[in-house]
Amino acid sequence: MPVKNEENDLGPNIRRLREFLDTAFPFPAEVCIADNGSTDATYEIGMLLASELPGVRIVRLEQSGRGRALKQVWSASTAEVLAYMDVDLSTNLNAMLPLVAPLLAGHSDVAIGTRLAKSSRVVRRPKREFISRSYNLLLRATLSAHFSDAQCGFKAIRADVAHELLPLVEDTSWFFDTELLVLAEKAGLRIHEVPVDWVDDLDSRVAIAKTVGEDLRGIARLMRSRVDLEPVRQKYGRPRILDPRTAMAARVLRFCAVGVLSTAAYALLYLVLRQGMPAQAANLLSLLITAVGNTTLNRRITFGVRGVEGRWRHQLRGLVAFGIGWSLTAASLWLLHTAIAAPHQAVEITVLTIANLAATVVRFSLFQTWVFDDDAPTLPAFEPPAVLDQTRSN
Repeated sequence: MPVKNEENDLGPNIRRLREFLDTAFPFPAEVCIADNGSTDATYEIGMLLASELPGVRIVRLEQSGRGRALKQVWSASTAEVLAYMDVDLSTNLNAMLPLVAPLLAGHSDVAIGTRLAKSSRVVRRPKREFISRSYNLLLRATLSAHFSDAQCGFKAIRADVAHELLPLVEDTSWFFDTELLVLAEKAGLRIHEVPVDWVDDLDSRVAIAKTVGEDLRGIARLMRSRVDLEPVRQKYGRPRILDPRTAMAARVLRFCAVGVLSTAAYALLYLVLRQGMPAQAANLLSLLITAVGNTTLNRRITFGVRGVEGRWRHQLRGLVAFGIGWSLTAASLWLLHTAIAAPHQAVEITVLTIANLAATVVRFSLFQTWVFDDDAPTLPAFEPPAVLDQTRSN
């Protein structure tokens, strides 16, 4: 647990954690308190806890920073699995075993708690919920991240994997988690997600504005980064993962190709249907038919989703994107007929095509961040005991 100025919460919560590990957790585990830059009685309380409770120790860092604390303590640890959690124990401790089980089994390399899964039970303020969801959507749009919750203070990593990745992580503060996960994903490592029960800490002292600024700078840095992850990929035998920019460019090209086909099909359908029905009706029916085909093609070609699972859900979400496209084209058609009483069909087609292209940009963003966003964590079996080291963030 890397902590800073936590004199009130440290004692009772370390005791609670130690009791859980001793009575309800099947593997031997050590709790390391990483005091990074405290100016209150946190360090003195930590020293008393370490002398009183077996399996608790404390490390003092003069400089603050969650990332710095995690990096130093994890790098020096001899445990097989490294973990951390928030000192306020916002995450229910019953999620600890599902978190580390896939790492002990060798199934996964990194494990994270997620507050954004459908089965998670979360109590927190709307402002924090909005910021969290917006941040993770931003990571998907800019870095093609596939993990759902970058900043949940409940994570674990196999020690051998950590020793490869930690030297490559530059951030020493709150962006540390995101950078570690992005590098792991780019190296082709397997990230396991565990839905958690989580209650917001009303005494949280995180400087949101400052943290948001640091996160945005971190995202910009990672978008420019040329970190060589090939040795990690080769060591663990993972398939090669495209650079996010290359992957995004390939995805955009595939989406555009599907869009061109859909637009051509839409124009042809509109011309045929317009012969026997009003413009708005022909526009709506043409959009509906091509929207179903567009979602089907993008599901398979652009986003690589196979099988029937989630197919109808994807189509329903695709229809929401269709609704946005229809509203844009309907509005443009209404404006055209308002300006010109009886426009030529060639003019109608031109206006509607331009409106469709505008709707395409919005549709891609929705497809990227929502329509095909169906990560569902599963819990694998696990193997015999291994040593776990607990570390946490302020």
